[in-house]
Amino acid sequence: MYNIGKIAIIGGGSWATAIAKIIVQHTHHIGWYIRRDDRIEEFKRLGHNPAYLFSAHFDVNEIFFSSDINKIADAYDTLVFVTPSPYLKNHLKKLRTNLHDKFIVTAIKGIVPDENVVCSEYFHQMYDVPYDNIACIGGPSHAEEVAMERLSYLTVACSDSEKADSFTSVLSSDYIKTKTSGDVIGIEYASVLKNVYAIAAGICNGLKYGDNFQAVLMSNAVQEMGRFLTAVNPVKRDLYDSVYLGDLLVTGYSNFSRNRTFGTMIGKGYSIKSAQIEMEMIAEGYFGTKCMKEINRHLHVNMPILDAMYNILYERINPKIEIKLLTDSFR
Repeated sequence: MYNIGKIAIIGGGSWATAIAKIIVQHTHHIGWYIRRDDRIEEFKRLGHNPAYLFSAHFDVNEIFFSSDINKIADAYDTLVFVTPSPYLKNHLKKLRTNLHDKFIVTAIKGIVPDENVVCSEYFHQMYDVPYDNIACIGGPSHAEEVAMERLSYLTVACSDSEKADSFTSVLSSDYIKTKTSGDVIGIEYASVLKNVYAIAAGICNGLKYGDNFQAVLMSNAVQEMGRFLTAVNPVKRDLYDSVYLGDLLVTGYSNFSRNRTFGTMIGKGYSIKSAQIEMEMIAEGYFGTKCMKEINRHLHVNMPILDAMYNILYERINPKIEIKLLTDSFR
């Protein structure tokens, strides 16, 4: 089995905290890059992340914290990136360590803005990391439920199946079931799209569309996702697997979903800015909508839900009008 060595977490948010909790239970040591020194000091004092997932408690003696990303990257073999996608480039700009020989795991369910590539492509193109040294984590997995140790299913995707198997060994537990896949690109794009569709579900919820329509919306969303994934990475995949359909459903329906929450606020009449300020958290689907729209200008996949979200979020089309047009396209 591949030796993944010492593991470090890059990022200090809720999903980073949940993944850190899973891994440190196995390894009893992790490195952890958190940008702010004051957060690190509070974390050490309280024994939990002072900003996210207060119920997830840690033995801080098992963690080497640093606000210097280079200290972490130099000292650890496997780097798990769990930052919001809009901030990834800014974190990496500080990096002087060569990533070529590191095992990079991305748990970022978003796309790199301006570059319009998923994270595995970004690490390969910009940092010369071989594809067989890059993995991603996917699946229906709200950080809040993972922190509460509720049963969750994660998929680790990597072109090197031995490395994927090795990384699942530090995730598997009584409450985390794992499997592997080779479809890194497909899982990453599915993770971006499900956030877009969750915003759509939220907008419809805010506009008082009922459960009957929400089911039709999700049905059309999975078909739209399938068309795009086939166009961008035409490999054999089961779209009804939990890493695709399951992640779409939990993000579209759950009250833990920040993208659905963001969409609901838009549907109720909030402006984009006011919704973002009130949430105080990143709704990845807002940024993902623009990136995916730009990517699809080259692929020309039929994506009416994506188009509708772009029109509402970026063209400022009235949600009532745009969703009514969308409903007329469904069957």
